[in-house]
Amino acid sequence: MTTATTVLDRVHVEVHPSGREVRGAHDAVLLHGIGGAASSCAPLAARLAAAGLTCWCPDAPGYARSQDPHAGIDPVDEIADVVRAVSPDRPVVLLGTSWGGVIAMALALRHPDLVAALVVVDSTRGSGTSSSKAAAMRSRVTDLADRGPAAVAAERAGALTAPDADPSVTAEVRRTMSAVRLPGFAVAAEFMATTDLDAALSSIAAPTLVLVGEHDTITGVDESRLLAERIPGAGFRIVPDAGHVAIQEHPGAVADHVLDFLGNLP
Repeated sequence: MTTATTVLDRVHVEVHPSGREVRGAHDAVLLHGIGGAASSCAPLAARLAAAGLTCWCPDAPGYARSQDPHAGIDPVDEIADVVRAVSPDRPVVLLGTSWGGVIAMALALRHPDLVAALVVVDSTRGSGTSSSKAAAMRSRVTDLADRGPAAVAAERAGALTAPDADPSVTAEVRRTMSAVRLPGFAVAAEFMATTDLDAALSSIAAPTLVLVGEHDTITGVDESRLLAERIPGAGFRIVPDAGHVAIQEHPGAVADHVLDFLGNLP
């Protein structure tokens, strides 16, 4: 007799249990960026859990402790299955950073029943907004294959943090990027290269908060502001002294913004 496998057999998920009971609180699912892993979300998840939100942080398919993606995988539907598995009875607060933010917005559009509230951090409409951006994203796959993740991380990690970032944060970003595997990165990059959410943003129905680091030079403040302007009713906040990885540089400030946002929902 064979045992049926589930998405949680393929996708590793870190759980940060709620530190206290908060009546009516939804669980939160935190999605990392294209060079990250579930561990990138851990400092923020710990703070949200202490405030009463059980947080689930998946390693995307092909990242860290998750299995490599199967042929034809749809990363949005795969994460939707993760959401259903960890919170089968209630929609979740879905928080995505960078590439994870694009996944989160696409999921909110495709599976609105799964999302009680949406938080998008240092993100973008996707790299399919222009042919040059799409080509640049695809070229990163070739670069990773040719030079290896350690060399790519050594070159890129410093650009993800603010100029005066804690060196230990930059070192952690570099360590995580150095462990990126080509199968997962290739799927993520192709998803980004083929995605342009511009025309769909006005159809996002979930209450939304958009956050961006003051010194984000990767996706940029203007892109995040555009997301907030196009998503109906979205809030917009800039995280001071943070770069593209605001959730790692200033998890306390990001958590405060998220908790304030959730506390003001009907």
